Amino acid sequence: MTHATCGAWRQRDYKEKQVSNRLDVTFGSGGERCAAWLYPAKSPSSPIVLLGHGLGGVREMRLDAFAERFADAGYACLVFDYRHFGSSGGEPRQLLDVKLQLDDWAAAIGYARTVACVDPERVVLWGSSFGGGHVIIAGARDRRVAAIISQCPFTDGHASVRAANPLGLAKATGLALRDAAGTLLRRAPTMIATAGPPGSAALMAAPDAEPGYLALVPEGAPFRNEVAARFALHVGLHRPGKRAVDLRCPALFQLCESDSVAPAKAAERDLRRAPKGEIVTYPYGHFDIYVGAPFEHIVADQLAFLERRVPVADRQELA
Repeated sequence: MTHATCGAWRQRDYKEKQVSNRLDVTFGSGGERCAAWLYPAKSPSSPIVLLGHGLGGVREMRLDAFAERFADAGYACLVFDYRHFGSSGGEPRQLLDVKLQLDDWAAAIGYARTVACVDPERVVLWGSSFGGGHVIIAGARDRRVAAIISQCPFTDGHASVRAANPLGLAKATGLALRDAAGTLLRRAPTMIATAGPPGSAALMAAPDAEPGYLALVPEGAPFRNEVAARFALHVGLHRPGKRAVDLRCPALFQLCESDSVAPAKAAERDLRRAPKGEIVTYPYGHFDIYVGAPFEHIVADQLAFLERRVPVADRQELA
């Protein structure tokens, strides 16, 4: 849908809002369908914020809470599931592939630039955890991106592997090797838990990981606490923080001091090289910032950043 249909879109939005303030939409990526929620623009030439989740997550895991705050402030929003996860297409299910997910970000950006009433030059990328690393790379690749917000970002696979329990790491490697061998024989993927108890083979096995991660999943969400285990062979080599130096847009990096998944000190070393970066550190854990007072703190800073860097064009239309 293009800017020419802006009036028709706003009328449709008004009717839809009798039920919801968002629309279910899809966009294509790599021959598959990505499912998304679109919070339509409230005024012509609106900025749009694209939101993507972290490791194995789906949009129902509190991304709507952030999007609703941005939408209330006048921003259009697009909240999507990666291929192979949630309500999006793609087989096998639960395949976590960095390249594919970055392709999904590029497809989401392209789609967002066609949305009615959206300014295609004011696209903002918002990512959390593993998605926080993705937006660094996506923003570095696409020089038209207006800004990025990266909360508790996964920036350095080496640092995350070093912080892992050695026994759990050995178990995860064994599952990953089994899964990789199975692909050669065209077998169904061997799965590994995304979050689990300390010492388990889960990708996230810090003491706060399993309770903190699973607490974000609402009843009935299309979520499975597992991914294809082959991913564990690649996580240590993934270092998106190294691309921060290539960002040309304003960037807000929000780090958690007691982060058990994405160590803050390792992240800061790379992120302070972003030419227009702003680093804010919080006294929270990795999973704290989605709910309660930590959520309010984090999202308030995000809104302030947006107001300074990518303000809504015409606030009188929002009255």
